[in-house]
Amino acid sequence: MTGVERPRDVTATLPAWLIPFVFVVGGVFQYLGAAIGVFLFDTTEPAAVAWLRAAGAAVVLLAWRRPFGAGRRWTRRSLVVAGGFGVVTVGMNLVFYEAIARIPLGTAVAIEFVGPVAVAAVGSRRGRDVAALLLVAAGVVCVAGATFDGDTFDGSGIVGVGFALASAALWAAYVVLGKRVADRGDGLDSLAVGVSIAAVVLAPVALWPQFEVGAGVLLDPVTWILGIGVGLLSSVIPYALDQVVLRRVGRARFALLLALLPTTATVVGVAVLRQVPTALEVVGIALVVAAVILGGTGLRGPVPPP
Repeated sequence: MTGVERPRDVTATLPAWLIPFVFVVGGVFQYLGAAIGVFLFDTTEPAAVAWLRAAGAAVVLLAWRRPFGAGRRWTRRSLVVAGGFGVVTVGMNLVFYEAIARIPLGTAVAIEFVGPVAVAAVGSRRGRDVAALLLVAAGVVCVAGATFDGDTFDGSGIVGVGFALASAALWAAYVVLGKRVADRGDGLDSLAVGVSIAAVVLAPVALWPQFEVGAGVLLDPVTWILGIGVGLLSSVIPYALDQVVLRRVGRARFALLLALLPTTATVVGVAVLRQVPTALEVVGIALVVAAVILGGTGLRGPVPPP
């Protein structure tokens, strides 16, 4: 290993009340990265943008963590776990980008939250966890503002809903696998290896649509610079903080914390894009915050896995 401190060491001294704030910081970086990705959508297919995000994250993580350095041994099992984690992570981003290219963002986000909410329901141990889930469900619906009009369910809309459901399933798998990786104490090294493996394995699937419409954009250095920026802001920083949070709270409460993402997106939208939330969105934000407070009160250690 390098001299970089592992998430396990940070977690040992991190107060429980600080966990939601750490998660919010990761969410802010994630949506700032998404803002950079907007420039890529003008010239690049959604799947290719998702792959550039993964490739950029892999470059940064490999340079930072050096997971194959002296003193670090990788078994076949650890490589399989890391590779699975990486494929799930990159695949989740890929299908979500494809979803928001076909259906409204609010609709896609609402559908995608089926995944983490289902994980939280399976991991529930107390009555207030169930109450928190109900508040999360109501809050996410309000903030996302999912509407299903007639245009949503045309041919393209149905495909988009399918991609969003696939993203929900992969998001649930990410919570479960992320917890397993975090418990091993080498989450960032596994993420570096996993995302690198996923970038190679998923390259044909992710880049094929771009080659069909024109691969010239991939020869532009600006595309790669923006891709590395998106990977750093939207993947490396948030996922590094995810490992800290997962190691501290467990996957059930982590799934509840994921409901903060629509709230964080709303704040970034107001500050960066001047998108003022409606009254219904404000109600949704309040419900989500109340759910997180209710579910996190009395937290003392990791939540037992289901």
